[in-house]
Amino acid sequence: MTNAQIIFNESMELMKAGIIGTTGRTFVFEDADGNKHEVQEPEPLHTFAKWKEYGYSVKKGEHAKASFYIWKAGKGKAKEEDPNADGNKEELKMFMKKAFFFTFDQVEKIKTPEKVLEDRKQYTA
Repeated sequence: MTNAQIIFNESMELMKAGIIGTTGRTFVFEDADGNKHEVQEPEPLHTFAKWKEYGYSVKKGEHAKASFYIWKAGKGKAKEEDPNADGNKEELKMFMKKAFFFTFDQVEKIKTPEKVLEDRKQYTA
């Protein structure tokens, strides 16, 4: 299962439990038996790093709405079967790591340097 699938499944469960809300949109999916289901779309749920990538910062004092395990890539020492190998080679390894997730109401837009200067001018003028 991919991280996107893990996050979607967890989001659906969190939405059903009332922990997170919906976007107000619905979508239709078909199950293995061919039955169609219309369901609410859960609100966006991202890690601190992903929100930062989107230009947002988690508000001070906010705690994660949810935490669950997703895949993470990391480097580890390769096990060399060649006795002449130097043994310093690293290989990419995948492992499950607990991640913490936040919703849109827990983040705020990161101020650009231009916006910070505008705010300063407002208070010093």
